[in-house]
Amino acid sequence: MVIRNVCVITGTRADYGLLRWVMQGIKDDDELNLQVVATGMHLSPEFGLTYRDIEQDGFFIDRRVEMLTSSDTSVGIAKSMGLGMIGFADALDELQPDLIVVLGDRFEIFAAVAAALVARIPVAHLHGGETTEGAFDEALRHSITKMSHIHFVAAEEYRRRVIQLGEQPAHVFTVGGLGIDNIHRMKLLDLDELEASLDFKLGPKSLLITFHPVTLDTFGAAEQMTELLAALHEQRDTNLVFTMPNADNDGRMLINMVGAFVAQHANARAYTSLGQLRYLSCIKHVDGVVGNSSSGLLEVPSFRKGTINIGDRQRGRLQAGSVINCQPDRRSIAAALNELYSTDFQNALQQVDNPYGDGGASEKVVKTIKHFDMDGIAKKAFYNLQQAGPGSKQ
Repeated sequence: MVIRNVCVITGTRADYGLLRWVMQGIKDDDELNLQVVATGMHLSPEFGLTYRDIEQDGFFIDRRVEMLTSSDTSVGIAKSMGLGMIGFADALDELQPDLIVVLGDRFEIFAAVAAALVARIPVAHLHGGETTEGAFDEALRHSITKMSHIHFVAAEEYRRRVIQLGEQPAHVFTVGGLGIDNIHRMKLLDLDELEASLDFKLGPKSLLITFHPVTLDTFGAAEQMTELLAALHEQRDTNLVFTMPNADNDGRMLINMVGAFVAQHANARAYTSLGQLRYLSCIKHVDGVVGNSSSGLLEVPSFRKGTINIGDRQRGRLQAGSVINCQPDRRSIAAALNELYSTDFQNALQQVDNPYGDGGASEKVVKTIKHFDMDGIAKKAFYNLQQAGPGSKQ
């Protein structure tokens, strides 16, 4: 029996949360050998050393690729990408995987896939085909698609987009959103357990807030965060749980702003990393989520909770009826908060369907990885839609 070495690369708490059950499925399969490479924010004390969450879940980390610098400027991020390519070149050469598995659109993952490309290692890419017009992640995601060989997408619209980029239809699989598997497979905390873990009471009204840098907006991240905090300042009867931003351009500036706000507001608390269990448990027990995280669109609708999606960072992604879009100014955010708590909106939440499915994506990914014929897969042919013909299957 030939064992296929499958290397999963994870750089943030967010992508690990989505990859968790894919990794478990690979680990549990006798015909697959799981390799894990941790990088990026996982290895940073500033972002909570979240590689420990991976180990606590029973996974062995085969290699650690240090790549973050102390700077979150555009120069610092570009240098981090260079350091990442150097580190991944060594790690992949040592591990010799048959396939690497990556998710999403971050610069850490771009560096890993670029290293795999020149090493002629096939890549399976998860959650491609999506659009986020307010961040340079948009270009990184599509670039990763073009350097990948097997594609697992969350919806049929995203499958069509990956094919439009020239990828072979037989290599693109619609599996649904990976984060939904966590909701079904994890035993979430009840309210008392959650409050004890947080050392913070949610109160009669509560919100979960995650706001990441907006890397392409002319109206900068700090200005947008100022507007958000001004709107939240008026919510004096509401307890606020903040999760800190990612290591993107200006991320540290936003972290400092949240820290200063929390220091002045007894009804607010901030956490470097909640981990998947506490994060999902928070969604279960709060009234809604606020910010610009993809989770507000991908996972939160499955809880039938409202999402206030601020600005353009997620523009272009499929959205459920539970998502309220608003501009990054305090008046628009305040109006969205009023709508979130309105009786009509709360009643309508009970009828919401999540466009990213109802679970099972991780199992589909593992099954395909196990059986996919990878002979000659590294040599790709561009799939031309104009040559496909009206009767071709896409």
